[in-house]
Amino acid sequence: MVNNTLQVNRPEPIKAGIDIGSFTRKSDIRETIQTLLAGKQILVEEIYSNGLYLLRELTSYLKNTLPNDSFLEQRAFRAEFRKLSHLILIHVKEHKLMVRKAPVIGWLEKLYPELNEFFLPLPQIQGLNSAWQWYKNGIHIPVLRNKIHPYFGVYFPTRFEHLNLFDNWLKRYEGPKKTAVDIGVGSGVLSLLMVQHGFQKIFGTDINPNAIIGLSESMEGTKLARKIEIDFGHLFGKWEKPTELIVFNPPWLPAMQELNKLDEAIYYNEQLFPDFFEAAHKRLLAGGKIVILFSNIAQITQVTTEHPIKKELLSGNRFVLEKCLKKSVKEASEKTKRNQHWRGKEEVELWVLTSSTND
Repeated sequence: MVNNTLQVNRPEPIKAGIDIGSFTRKSDIRETIQTLLAGKQILVEEIYSNGLYLLRELTSYLKNTLPNDSFLEQRAFRAEFRKLSHLILIHVKEHKLMVRKAPVIGWLEKLYPELNEFFLPLPQIQGLNSAWQWYKNGIHIPVLRNKIHPYFGVYFPTRFEHLNLFDNWLKRYEGPKKTAVDIGVGSGVLSLLMVQHGFQKIFGTDINPNAIIGLSESMEGTKLARKIEIDFGHLFGKWEKPTELIVFNPPWLPAMQELNKLDEAIYYNEQLFPDFFEAAHKRLLAGGKIVILFSNIAQITQVTTEHPIKKELLSGNRFVLEKCLKKSVKEASEKTKRNQHWRGKEEVELWVLTSSTND
């Protein structure tokens, strides 16, 4: 089902520099933060919680020195925190963290089978730990019958309003259900929903090898392996045959800098939508539909005034709008530490497009 030569995306193992500092509970926290600000690495020693304490103190320092209110300020804040926190290292040996009272993380053996000893930034260790719990225990998605077990580094939904929109649309869909294409299949939620609603064959693609590896692993030996066929590739990948339904849940925010592999599930570059619409136009059967799940988050946070789907429709050349369904997003929890006052104005969107009669 999957190309065995795919290389998994994983946090890059690093070597500690010669001039590396050490952090224990006896270390001076202000001196340690100044060391990080100078761009030098810090090794967490003795006990895992020492690293968590250092991260909290670094966060407090940045909150006192950087603005962190608007959406763009928060984005800049997170970028600075990421840069500094990734200088805080944990020693890994024989697939275990070399500090006391550290979590047991199965990904260390699964993703680094060939490495015996290396270092990883503490935030990436935290990410691996969370991802292992999700993978091992599974995650319940309200619109699905069974839990999903997302592979490391694969996007999965943590909010469900857009999935409710899609589920409700599928309940009312009266078109053919022979084939559908799921662009950016991720953890497989949209494909699994379409199978639940009677689609005979789903062709999924993703540019993230972890999505392909993870879905192949989870579907192996099941009926789903015959229902959902996946390919590692950009947009439609190797799928050339026209189809009745094309489903796309793209990133909702335009990129403001060069993207790394894990960012590509969150931010889109300026070519993504033009390339998608051009390719989709060639692969949509007469009478077929394109469903795009999107949000107004970029507009209400003033990241951009441009809406890529509206921009395509205004050209009037390839597609016409059949309908656009919207659903308000729940306001951010009072427990969240991040100021998300714009959430009260956010709406998720389900756009249904058909081919223009002017073709």
